[in-house]
Amino acid sequence: MIDRRILLASAASLLGLAAFRWLGFSQARAGQKFEIEKTDAEWRAQLTPEQYEILRNQGTERPGSSPLLKEHRKGIFACAGCDLPLFSSDTKFESGTGWPSFYQPLDNAVGTTEDRTFGMTRTEVHCRRCGGHLGHVFDDGPKPTGLRYCMDGYALVFHPADSKSS
Repeated sequence: MIDRRILLASAASLLGLAAFRWLGFSQARAGQKFEIEKTDAEWRAQLTPEQYEILRNQGTERPGSSPLLKEHRKGIFACAGCDLPLFSSDTKFESGTGWPSFYQPLDNAVGTTEDRTFGMTRTEVHCRRCGGHLGHVFDDGPKPTGLRYCMDGYALVFHPADSKSS
């Protein structure tokens, strides 16, 4: 039989972890200063609820839910928070994960931090200018980098290279 104290301690730990995650604590934003800093109210007024949850609370979208997953035109994927160009369409690939994936960001576009949520260690990717959470990077991508920047599509906006040609 399970001891009630162990059961209560386990439940309290899980609730604490959930609250920690819900509060949106981010190592990326904990002690860093970014070029663009806004109040929570300013971010909420600027972003859609989906963008806010991802960019400011390190949330994630359901796999396959982003319209940018099927975006195949030439252009640039930028931060939905500050419009900093992040990825070229030339580095986008079909990963089969349900999220837009890239094998390389543009120069000086993103920052990374260690993410230890949910009992695992991952590398979180954020916009280097506003600190917005974009997704995670993994080492199972294609050549030439071998990396897979698995990005939340709602954290991005797409700017076509030439909107006149079609």
